[in-house]
Amino acid sequence: MKLDSVQIEYARLEDLPRIVEIYNSTIESRMVTADLEPVTVEQRVPWFEEHSPDRRPLWVMRLEGQVVAWASLSSFYGRPAYNGTVEVSVYVDEQCRGIGAGGRLLNTIFAACPALGITTILGFVFGHNEPSLGLLRKHGFEQWGYYPEVAVLDGVNRDLAILGKKIM
Repeated sequence: MKLDSVQIEYARLEDLPRIVEIYNSTIESRMVTADLEPVTVEQRVPWFEEHSPDRRPLWVMRLEGQVVAWASLSSFYGRPAYNGTVEVSVYVDEQCRGIGAGGRLLNTIFAACPALGITTILGFVFGHNEPSLGLLRKHGFEQWGYYPEVAVLDGVNRDLAILGKKIM
């Protein structure tokens, strides 16, 4: 699969079922999210509504009209002094992993940050999720923190790495 003709745009509410489908497809691997059971579209509506193009965007990547990946920026820690800091999430359909979709979404995010007043991006990644760690490192993120064995996935203790990138 090639990404020659993809479009990246702000997500619309009608994209939410596909966003949730891509998200839920990662749960079983125990590599990407701390959710242990699938979420519903209804459960994700409040999360969707927290995003807006002028503050904390949610983007989708479309290939031939179909959403194949998405990325979001979420507020960090919820206090005004942290307004310039966000947490990034990137989720890619299994059929489009490893071909540059995540990198394209990250580049879209980097380009948008100055206008959004964002100076710092954080990624929270399980320590055993080498593909995501590699993606963030490839795009200039560095490890800023590490929490050993803070999550339990199917009886296995898992570490959490915090990667960060300054946007100048």
